[in-house]
Amino acid sequence: MAALSIRALWRRFFTAPAVASTEWLDLPVLDRRNDSLSQDIHFISQKDLPERNKQLKELVKSGDLPNARRMFDKMPQKDEISWTTLISGYVSANDSSEALLLFKNMRVEPVLRIDPFILSLALKACGLDSDVNYGEELHGYAVKTGLVNSVFVGSALLDMYTKNGKIFEGRSVFHEMPIRNVVSWTAIITGLVRAGYNQEALVYFSEMLRSRVAYDSYTFAIALKACAGSGGLNYGREIHAQAIKKGFHLSSFVANTLATMYNKCGKLDYGLNLFERMSIRDVVSWTMIITTLVQTGQEERAIHVFIRMRESGVSPNEYTFAAVISGCANLAIIEWGEQLHAFVLHLGLIDSLSVANSIMTMYSKCGQLSSSSMIFREMTRRDIVSWSTIITGYSQGGHAHEAFELLSCMRREGPKPTEIAFASVLSACGSMSILEHGKQLHAYVLSIGLEHTPMVLSALINMYSKCGSIEEASRIFDAAKKDDIVSWTAMINGYAEHGYSHEAIDLFEKMPRVGLRPDPVTFIGVLSACSHGGLADLGFHYFNTMSKNYKISPSKEHYGCMIDLLCRAGRLSDAERMIESMPFQRDDVVWSSLLRACRVHGDVECGRRTAERILQLEPNCAGTHITLANIYASEGKWREAADVRKLMKSKGVVKEPGWSWIKVQDLVSAFVAGDRSHPQGEDIYNMLDLLASRTELADYVQEMAFLPYDIAD
Repeated sequence: MAALSIRALWRRFFTAPAVASTEWLDLPVLDRRNDSLSQDIHFISQKDLPERNKQLKELVKSGDLPNARRMFDKMPQKDEISWTTLISGYVSANDSSEALLLFKNMRVEPVLRIDPFILSLALKACGLDSDVNYGEELHGYAVKTGLVNSVFVGSALLDMYTKNGKIFEGRSVFHEMPIRNVVSWTAIITGLVRAGYNQEALVYFSEMLRSRVAYDSYTFAIALKACAGSGGLNYGREIHAQAIKKGFHLSSFVANTLATMYNKCGKLDYGLNLFERMSIRDVVSWTMIITTLVQTGQEERAIHVFIRMRESGVSPNEYTFAAVISGCANLAIIEWGEQLHAFVLHLGLIDSLSVANSIMTMYSKCGQLSSSSMIFREMTRRDIVSWSTIITGYSQGGHAHEAFELLSCMRREGPKPTEIAFASVLSACGSMSILEHGKQLHAYVLSIGLEHTPMVLSALINMYSKCGSIEEASRIFDAAKKDDIVSWTAMINGYAEHGYSHEAIDLFEKMPRVGLRPDPVTFIGVLSACSHGGLADLGFHYFNTMSKNYKISPSKEHYGCMIDLLCRAGRLSDAERMIESMPFQRDDVVWSSLLRACRVHGDVECGRRTAERILQLEPNCAGTHITLANIYASEGKWREAADVRKLMKSKGVVKEPGWSWIKVQDLVSAFVAGDRSHPQGEDIYNMLDLLASRTELADYVQEMAFLPYDIAD
């Protein structure tokens, strides 16, 4: 009956004349009927609202946010559940900006109430969006309304602060919480681990255990991650035992973190054993073990594990590919890298930044800078790693000018350059002795305040040293804080390269007094200084001290320094014995050092033996043939020298000509002997003709005729 009266009222309302008359309907009666109509419509909408909210929840749960949003916008009535459901969907989809926009719209609705759950969602969105300013505003609102005492709001607040790097504020919120549950404890522990405060995170984990709060497998996994980050093997073992008691070790998340913890704490066998015993190995398990093997220098083993993963039917994800491609890059096996590149293209994962960055690195390390550059240009988005990777690739490849241009482009178009990018280009400037570019970079890092970061500081010292400005390098070092091993090592190496052996050794001796412990690279510098200074006994002292006092096992580079030291001192027999006894594969590099020393000191027999060793490793090495011929010639053994030259000719061995370069107006030009390919080659040779008279040239040729066998190295 009521429904009929409503329809009749609507019909009469819309068919009445445009000009109303009091004779048509008494106004008080109309007002009463309108109130009745409004109440009936509101009752119908409210009755339908739970069903609409249920449908909205199903759409959000299935991930269909576009249709959920369309339904939400068309709803004539919305309550707190409607708003919370949709905001929760956007937060779960990491669309924090849309979630916060909805929340702000909800706050201006006078009939809606902000409860702890919806406020915690908004704070979570602030954490995702790094919108700490709005998060602080919501913190103030929570304090004002008393919602801050809710365990949901408190946990969301400390999570928001720690995600934005505000660890102190996060801890303050945690300690002011009247009630803490497993979510609160896990949030503070996770925030500390994420910020690198692993030891402090473990303290909070211990307090949580003492407070007898019911914990879950995720909390255990985060605590194990803190052990991995801090190298806390013993504590990690205790947590492992607790996880077994609680049955958490059966969780794939905990099992993966356990294996990672043992791997990062140097117990790779334990980690591999756990991996092999896993009943279910998911993509995280396989990726974890592949990444660990790559990080510990076992790249070939990592690739074999990747093949096993494919055979087991588990599909690799972007992180798996990033790890295994990095392994190929370290091995410099471009064939494998190209196959993985093709596989990534087939799967459509090339748009992943981690994958694209690792492919760029692989091509750069394999000497394929053009391919690396092509990947960089085709990237639809680039992060700081992308820019740093391509700049480092060109820098390490000796293309300082291109690296400098890329850095300039990064400043204009990309993210703010980091110390890695600056250090790479400074290193390239040093390698190419391009002092002007280096000075420009120095001025720029001074203007942005990066000159005191260890990486940039050491790169500046290295750049000035290699460009011949050892005084400027020393001035930069003296003005620095001197609290990092990297800059000390760079200065020691700089002194050693310039022949300032005593200065390098004095600096090395000062390190323990300032609380610094020399690392393997530092010992290379001081051993080089001893070599250049002819200080053989002191060099042996440092070589023995390295393993005895500092527990550093000598590497091939350290043995190389000692062999060079013995060669310079003329102790060729000792050098030969050290090469024979060194616990590494003897390559042509160490033998070549000895061969050059044999020429300098005129030791024909040792030179012959050494040349034979090199030619066994590299039969067509032109430099070895030439050096041996020069050794014979310098001792008057013309027949033997001629035999070596004949052998070279029969093998078709030709020495690759040396090259030199010059920089004019920011353009680097390279030349080899007899080269006329330069665009200005004709002008260059005309100028040479003007500078050198025919008489001088004839005298030069006549002098060279007396040295027919002294072929340049």
